[in-house]
Amino acid sequence: MRKKIYIILAFYVLLMSGCSQKVGVKALVPAQVDRISQTKIIAVTDFTHDRVGLSRKIEAKLSNYQIDNKKYFTIVSRNDINKVIEEQKLQNSGLVNDENIVKVGEFIGAQAIISGNVSPVTKQDSYFYEPRVRCANKKCSELETYNVRCMKRLVGLSAEIKIVDVTKGDIIYADTLSRSTSFKHCADDSRAIPSKTMVAQKLAEDIADEFTYKLTPHYRRFNVKLLEDPDLDYTDEQEKLLEFSLKYIEKGRYSKAEQLLKELVDSTNMKSYVPFYNLGVIKEAQGKYKEAKEYYEYADNLMLEPVDEINEAMVRINSLIANKQKTLEQLSR
Repeated sequence: MRKKIYIILAFYVLLMSGCSQKVGVKALVPAQVDRISQTKIIAVTDFTHDRVGLSRKIEAKLSNYQIDNKKYFTIVSRNDINKVIEEQKLQNSGLVNDENIVKVGEFIGAQAIISGNVSPVTKQDSYFYEPRVRCANKKCSELETYNVRCMKRLVGLSAEIKIVDVTKGDIIYADTLSRSTSFKHCADDSRAIPSKTMVAQKLAEDIADEFTYKLTPHYRRFNVKLLEDPDLDYTDEQEKLLEFSLKYIEKGRYSKAEQLLKELVDSTNMKSYVPFYNLGVIKEAQGKYKEAKEYYEYADNLMLEPVDEINEAMVRINSLIANKQKTLEQLSR
């Protein structure tokens, strides 16, 4: 019994040792399709063979997309598009032709036009058996196994989507986006598999989300580890400065934590990389990347043996600075 308790305690200590304190960071990431930021007045045409309303879903998501409470795109009214198509005696299917797309875009004042073609929804069923166990008699003194028939259904949807620059007449983006999902249903299940139509609507929403994600700057959230253990022989007072700074960071009181960490820097004669690194984490969480980089560089210069957290920070902060600059350029266009 005592041995079992020791094993449990050892497992608990090991588990807790892996739970380092972390700080949440929110970082700007630029749109994957950089050029779309130069054509923010957009029209979305009716996609061909669109029985799932994908074009409408994309139009709604782009129209409603905001970053820092500001709309990123201006969407041209669908009524204006249809009016021009009617006046120019074009069929919607004719918008597959880039020349016609540019012509319509010029009439309605769009800088870019999104068109597409939606493939039929696919459905593939396969059958198999699963074992079950039940009582072999009324008293249930024995058990027996039996098989039930099951079905696995795979539903898929794909769409070819294209963005044409109206002014230059060339293609900004073209790709085929696909989504699929699967369901299992057995003869003894109480719930039925959702209909193909219902699943297709969800897949269309997913494709619209993916497409919008590619075109828009957004925030990415992740966690950064803090250093909790001294790298030098700290005095009792120095250990308290580190301990209390971590508690203030946990409470979100970054100014107070920064004050304590700076005291620790002075107290250790600027020879400990731990407070420098943790100061860098605070600045990174505040979005002050250049200051964070300076602190990380101080920490990097002080460490002798490689420290994973510092190595990762040096790579990460340079990427964050570059991404932020690129995103700000996209937002200002």
